[in-house]
Amino acid sequence: MTSPFRRRSLLPCALALCALLSGCASPPQHVRPTLAVPAGYKEVPAEGWQAARPADLNGSAWWSVFGDARLDTLIADVDAGNQDLRRAEAVARQARAASDAARAGLYPSLSGGAAASRARQAGATFNSYGVDVAAGWEVDLWGRVRSSVAAAEATARASEADLAAARLSLRALLAQSYHQLRIADAQRRLLADTVASYERSLELARNRLAAGVATRADVAQAEVQLKSAQAQRLEVGVARAQLEHAIALLTGRAPLALALAEAPTPAEVPPVPVGVPSQLLERRPDVAAAERRVAAANAQVGVARAASFPTLTLSAGGGLRANRLADLLSLPNRFWSLGPSLAAALFDGGARSAADAQAMAAWDASVAAYRQTVLSAFGEVEDNLVALSGLAEQERVQREALAAARTSLDIVTLQYKAGTVSYLNVIVAQTALLQSERAVLDLRGRRLTATVALIKALGGAW
Repeated sequence: MTSPFRRRSLLPCALALCALLSGCASPPQHVRPTLAVPAGYKEVPAEGWQAARPADLNGSAWWSVFGDARLDTLIADVDAGNQDLRRAEAVARQARAASDAARAGLYPSLSGGAAASRARQAGATFNSYGVDVAAGWEVDLWGRVRSSVAAAEATARASEADLAAARLSLRALLAQSYHQLRIADAQRRLLADTVASYERSLELARNRLAAGVATRADVAQAEVQLKSAQAQRLEVGVARAQLEHAIALLTGRAPLALALAEAPTPAEVPPVPVGVPSQLLERRPDVAAAERRVAAANAQVGVARAASFPTLTLSAGGGLRANRLADLLSLPNRFWSLGPSLAAALFDGGARSAADAQAMAAWDASVAAYRQTVLSAFGEVEDNLVALSGLAEQERVQREALAAARTSLDIVTLQYKAGTVSYLNVIVAQTALLQSERAVLDLRGRRLTATVALIKALGGAW
């Protein structure tokens, strides 16, 4: 017969054995996946390098470099009214609440209840009254609960990084749309001036026809030139209206609720100094989100592995039960229970092994996704660096072509008035000038768009 001392010693021994085994089943430690970080950007000369200061990046109003108060207001409107941003915020709150719910598993649960019933059996009627309180706590020997908490916390932080990425993306999209709208304003002003100039040219051709020194063909060519410029101005007006509608939607308004008056484009494209590549991993929210998902997948591996070990639960309960309500609070009617329970799956057909393999595969996938996100981040920065450099040089050359086109038109116009060339020469020179002027504006718009894209690629600051 087992002695009372031996029976009393079984539970401590079992608990000590479980604690010893728990050291072999601790959750795997998360380590950020390694990736070779380049020492510099290919498209940035070494002498032009400027180190980043991550401490200065928090809350950076990067759009202020354009010096446009209307743009500042529209960015604030995006933060306040954009519905995609509201959805991302709700998802982040949901993930944070899930993390709080998972963390509750670290603590005991307590419940209570009261019941009253009336039953009839074997010709007799019975009343039953009771109140009870129960408590339970899963002893996290194998780290299952801790791993679940770590996974939920990492997922919540990934969702918060997704929110930051969505905010950055929407702000950048609005800034690019706004700059395109201002370029459209400049295009419309240019075409309005061109139409006025072509009207004067048409009047000149008509006067020369009346004087007998020009032909009807000259007048017809001048009319074609004028109508073409008018059509181009209408086309730019349609594009501007669509950009205004897009900006309204980004700020959470119906198109009818937003009207943007014409305004000049920035006189200069702001220079954007870039930081060292290692800081790019700290700046970009999409990189942070990818890294947090690696941490969540790593924690899920711990959850899957802990499922292979028994579950130890400590439970306690107590209360009062009586057949008469008046006797419910009587001391002899009390009851209580206290004890541990150990449960384990003896055979599951390989389900736990499959779950472990699934968790490991998910971790491998998240690591690959993280590394690809980092590589894509560097690729975006390089693309926009080379775009800015090339577009700046292209605009410089195009401005030289514009100056030459203006000189050519002045010379041809004087020759036409002197009667030494036909009006066709004037039309060719006017067309070349208009194309050069529009090309300069287009390049300015592309440089502004690329500047915003580079700021976004750098994580919203420099």
